[in-house]
Amino acid sequence: MKLFSQLLVLGLAAEATVASTWFSKSVYNKWHETELERWLSDHNVPYPTPADRKDLENLVKANWQTRVTQPYNDWDAKQISSFLSDKGVETKDSAAVNKDSLLAQVKNYWYETEEKAEDAWSSVKDWIFDSWSDSQLKAFADKHDIPVPQPRKRDTILSTLRSNYETVATKVGETASYPGNWLYSTWSESDLKAWLDERGIPVPQPTTRDKLIASVRRNSRIASLKAAAASASASQSAANAAQTLSDKLLDSWSDSQIKAWADENGIKVPQGSRRNELIAIARKHRAQLTASASSAFGAATSSAGNQYAKATDDAQLKAEDAFNSASATWSESRLKAYLDTRGVPVPQSGKRDELLAAVRLNRHKAATGWSAWTFDTWTIDNLKKYLAQSGNKAAQKASKQTDATREQLISAAQEAYATASKSGGTAYASVTSYLAQQTDAAKDSIFDTWSESELKNYLDSYGFDVPQGSTKNQLIAYARNSRNYFQYGTTTPQGTLWAKLNNGYNWVLEQLNLGAAAGKKQAEVAADSAKEGATYASNRADEAAQKAGDKIKEEL
Repeated sequence: MKLFSQLLVLGLAAEATVASTWFSKSVYNKWHETELERWLSDHNVPYPTPADRKDLENLVKANWQTRVTQPYNDWDAKQISSFLSDKGVETKDSAAVNKDSLLAQVKNYWYETEEKAEDAWSSVKDWIFDSWSDSQLKAFADKHDIPVPQPRKRDTILSTLRSNYETVATKVGETASYPGNWLYSTWSESDLKAWLDERGIPVPQPTTRDKLIASVRRNSRIASLKAAAASASASQSAANAAQTLSDKLLDSWSDSQIKAWADENGIKVPQGSRRNELIAIARKHRAQLTASASSAFGAATSSAGNQYAKATDDAQLKAEDAFNSASATWSESRLKAYLDTRGVPVPQSGKRDELLAAVRLNRHKAATGWSAWTFDTWTIDNLKKYLAQSGNKAAQKASKQTDATREQLISAAQEAYATASKSGGTAYASVTSYLAQQTDAAKDSIFDTWSESELKNYLDSYGFDVPQGSTKNQLIAYARNSRNYFQYGTTTPQGTLWAKLNNGYNWVLEQLNLGAAAGKKQAEVAADSAKEGATYASNRADEAAQKAGDKIKEEL
């Protein structure tokens, strides 16, 4: 009995040890301290310095669920509604439903379980490259002397980079579990910003290269999941389409084409079969028909590819043309400010054409500083607070004027900033410190509180010609576009990649549907033409027989 008790105790102890290990050990427990600090920094979680490893692990643990396994818990109503809408979930009455109920729906439709999220971070190499472009993958391979078999197809490059990932990290003396900036050493700042813009991830302005990389790294996993989901959805849609297209092919084929298809697939067709009988025979062999439809789909996709690429290029050119048109109306001081905030040298000549050329060349470059134009979207309260603490007597006097307009306050703030930037030292340091605290002051909603005259004055500062009869909502939209052009280099710093992934298949299918409809029409026209020809031939034959008969009668 005593022996049994001892064995039972030992067994329970062993089980407890296993359970403890199972539940307490997470992927980040194996990370290097620098990786723990990097993760906390990327996710804006403050941590003490110096800190021991246990403190860092506890901080990561406390924030792991909200940042990694269930990041949607911190979403606002708009983000929740957008996600559910993308998943086909009706959200019209979302305002009447509490947030917990909506989050429960998001959890049901989320890309992966908590366990899979944990597993994913135990092998970063399996997905970290998924969202990279082909040129970025090739550049990484070339920089680190990774031989890639020819031809350099995407799947081949991905496989090669994954198998060499740890080797490269060791070679450059870096960690690989939560990789540092070394992973993006071949990316330019414009590449980083473009990656974020394409996926609808806001880019804080002004920013730095380190912040851009942190944002890309922080969002890479969800970007990979989202791309995989979009790809899977497109594949499923293609499979469903093949079934639909098999019927469309039959509709567009002539009787002779159906017979030819049947011969190619070894399907016997009785002599004299009518069209409805031919279609019935083809549908009995749905597998072969679907394969033919899939082949046709692939061929159509391939042939349509250039046109789709052209459509994408055209859209990009239109976006560039829109930015060029908008920036063409900017004042020289605004053009210079655009370049200054991005650390781009202003052309020495100062000629307007050269300023415009430099601005357009750096459309995708992220801002790294501030300018006097930083204030033009600030609220009256923010402007007065800034003027009051600026240390500039004229500015402080302006902040106390109760009847001062936004334009007057902006002018005073710009003068105070210009004075501080010229003098430098503690005055300028104080100004930039305040600006850093106010980077989120200009939200999209800020324009909603402005009067029509304020909106028009703001648009005037951009040289924007307001169309006659514009409503306030239209003025707000013009103001947002102008602000975004100046701040981001684009009107909509939102996801364009997902739209391309989701719309690309629909575009191709539409072309195929149009082709099938055209084929059906041609078949109908051909059938009508054949019918008319047969009728004509029959009539002519009757006429010839009648003439022959009449002639015989005459001869007799």
